[in-house]
Amino acid sequence: MIKARGLARRFTARGRTVDAVRGVDLDVAGGELVGFLGPNGAGKTTTLRMLTTLLRPTAGEAEVAGRDLLTDPVGVRRNIGYVAQGGGTHPESRVAEEIELQGRFYGLSKAEARRRGTDLAAELDLAGLEQRPTKTLSGGQRRRLDIALGLVHSPRLVFFDEPTTGLDPQSRANLWDHIRTLRAEHGVTLFLTTHYLEEADSLCDRILVIDGGTIVAEGTPDELKARVSGDRVEIGVAPDAAATTADLVDRLDGAREVTVADDVVRFRVPRGDTAMPEVLRVLDTAHIAMRSIEVHRPSLDDVFLTMTGRSLREAETSAPSGDGRGPNSADGTGEVTDVA
Repeated sequence: MIKARGLARRFTARGRTVDAVRGVDLDVAGGELVGFLGPNGAGKTTTLRMLTTLLRPTAGEAEVAGRDLLTDPVGVRRNIGYVAQGGGTHPESRVAEEIELQGRFYGLSKAEARRRGTDLAAELDLAGLEQRPTKTLSGGQRRRLDIALGLVHSPRLVFFDEPTTGLDPQSRANLWDHIRTLRAEHGVTLFLTTHYLEEADSLCDRILVIDGGTIVAEGTPDELKARVSGDRVEIGVAPDAAATTADLVDRLDGAREVTVADDVVRFRVPRGDTAMPEVLRVLDTAHIAMRSIEVHRPSLDDVFLTMTGRSLREAETSAPSGDGRGPNSADGTGEVTDVA
């Protein structure tokens, strides 16, 4: 459904060149639900915009939904759906009007567009809201309307850009169910970007991790987590006992990556549950009182930390400087110029 080779995008800003995407190769099979994971400025949104014909690649080639991205962008648009992060509905328009108008843009007759609107309203829990102005909808209802707009022409492939950003946990879980239904009942291929690690872990068949404009890891959630060997253990102690605790832990069989931050000692062991009795015995013998102890199974954030040397959750708080910046923040001002 998607095949890209050497996809790249370069920008200039105030005389400085920024390679936002650096030769991305990716494959998505029909019927897959693939997550695209990465921090702000990693090239995630730039790649998505290229695949949806909103940006022309500087280099590389791609086939999307059976159409060539460079020579047949109109054909690509006719065969894909796109649910943008910010949505695009008019606040005064009614729900049914927005869906019908979108259908007409895709060449549907008025009757067919209305029929699709009725069907989608029922499938996406929008039934009874058709005559409501979009500005009166809740956040979850607006996102479901955005999905309806992306599906009105029955595309084979749908792109989601941060589909649950800003939603409360209940609305997010509800939207997850709708996304799963799209794939399970309609066979739609789904490609989504997300900052939520639990979202990627719960929804996706396969995950692509991008950083610095390149794909640094890919696989199923379980495959990616299996690359991080061992459980992470965190022990809270008094600050004056942290160094001694770290020294004792470092002597344990299988312990590695021992670090100290303030009053917390962190390390990895092959099995956290089986290591705990020995840890407790050693600290008790040394008369070191623990304030807390936690055992963490490998997570997608651990995968990112292993692959890139930084935590994805920390990287989300600000876009990196230099070449890692995205297309709309290449120089911190949003002023960019394309490089052919």
